[in-house]
Amino acid sequence: MKNTLPTGAAMVAGVVGQPIHHSLSPFLHTAWLRDLGLNGVYAPFSPKDEHGFDRLILSCRSNGIKGLNVTAPFKAQALSLADTISDTAKKAGSANLLTFDDDGYIHADSTDGHGLLRAFELQAPECDLTSAPVAIMGAGGASRAVVAALLDKGCPEVRIINRTLARAEELVFAFQTGVTAFDLTQVARAFEGAIAVINAASGGPHPLFEGLSENAAVMDMTYRPLKTAWLQAAEANGLKTVDGLNMLIEQARPSFNAFYGVAPRADFDIRRLALDFLGETA
Repeated sequence: MKNTLPTGAAMVAGVVGQPIHHSLSPFLHTAWLRDLGLNGVYAPFSPKDEHGFDRLILSCRSNGIKGLNVTAPFKAQALSLADTISDTAKKAGSANLLTFDDDGYIHADSTDGHGLLRAFELQAPECDLTSAPVAIMGAGGASRAVVAALLDKGCPEVRIINRTLARAEELVFAFQTGVTAFDLTQVARAFEGAIAVINAASGGPHPLFEGLSENAAVMDMTYRPLKTAWLQAAEANGLKTVDGLNMLIEQARPSFNAFYGVAPRADFDIRRLALDFLGETA
């Protein structure tokens, strides 16, 4: 890892959310910058509310910022402020990546779905997400981006399970085909025949996984802790697991390329560095 320090000519990007102190993104991007010896900075921003977010984006149009990663609760707002929007972000209904060109125009994109698909490829390569339905716990913004990615990949059905059925049905309406809605009383039916179960919800008890086939995989988008109660229960049932850290890393790679004009080295073990930083074991 090179010890290049930023100068006044540094390329500047960052991540914005509220709260932001827990974000691992500055660690990842800074590690890549140092590995490649780039003159760059990746900083956290934490506006108090949507008005603060508006002001931040307005200033970024003219202050030389290369771009921003966006996390909760500003992803939908980020999409609404963009001048141009990728097809992926349109389908996701949100943006986790904003880039600013020299004329101040904002382009919005979403890399969350890409990150999830890559995480499955890395940790559960035998799990064919196009072979059977996929069940998702939770109907928030992260779920919609994942639904879009799964349908684009060829998943035959995405089943959304949510405490409030109406929220799950919003995704059915958004995509029209390929999505079905369930509430928490229908978890067993939603899991039946599923090739993968993805937890995109926060809190609540973990379900039973006995009804899943032995080829199924279980993912939790959380990476703190790395082995959540969900993943521990899945492992106890002999199922493959996918953690949220690989999703975070893989959604960050295309962002880094968009900000600094070069991709992180594939053979640079950023996951190992992140695990050490988090005090976790593989």
